[in-house]
Amino acid sequence: MSTAARKIRLLMLLRRNGVTDVQVLRAMELVPREAFVPATFRDQAYEDTALPIGHGQTISQPLVVGLMTQALELSDRMKVLEVGTGSGYQAAVLSKIVRRVYSVERHRPLFLEAEEKFKELRLHNITARLGDGMKGWPEAAPFERILVTAGGLEPPAELVAQLAIGGIMVIPLGPDRREQKVVRLRRTDDGLEREELWPVRFVPLLPDVASDPVPPVEQAG
Repeated sequence: MSTAARKIRLLMLLRRNGVTDVQVLRAMELVPREAFVPATFRDQAYEDTALPIGHGQTISQPLVVGLMTQALELSDRMKVLEVGTGSGYQAAVLSKIVRRVYSVERHRPLFLEAEEKFKELRLHNITARLGDGMKGWPEAAPFERILVTAGGLEPPAELVAQLAIGGIMVIPLGPDRREQKVVRLRRTDDGLEREELWPVRFVPLLPDVASDPVPPVEQAG
């Protein structure tokens, strides 16, 4: 089966399973998922499954990407913060819908690979940086939307503070990975309105920049 046929089959599956927002489906059609998948898994790029990308991280299942993107209720005027760049795929999907994406990644190798992908695909409305995602991106705040692609017990206070009044945060929350749910938080003048959406399993949301091993320097000789 050709890549185009696999992509069409995946988009039909997403529609059947609740991804009905036309702009989300269009964005997922435009972004080449195979560009964000390690070469050894490229033949599975259009299967509805999460795939390993190294450093204990995964590129999320397409259905989860579609549903979480849809839950943000996006428009083309918005500025969005993504916590957890990972492969860069989710940021690329967001970039096809909104005005600007700010994305924070704690693993240096993943951050560097994602930045390279954004350049290759000419996704000029994504700004990424290496850092502690739990602290957000205060210089660029407030954000109309925040998407967190790692799970925790409660939303970090610093991220909530960077969400605009009337804004939406979508984040996996729960006591542990086996009991997480995607939660949509709306910030009002009075606080946060909370809506539980569906169960998921995400890696934990962790502070600070990860201490990834430095690759050995090749000696000339």
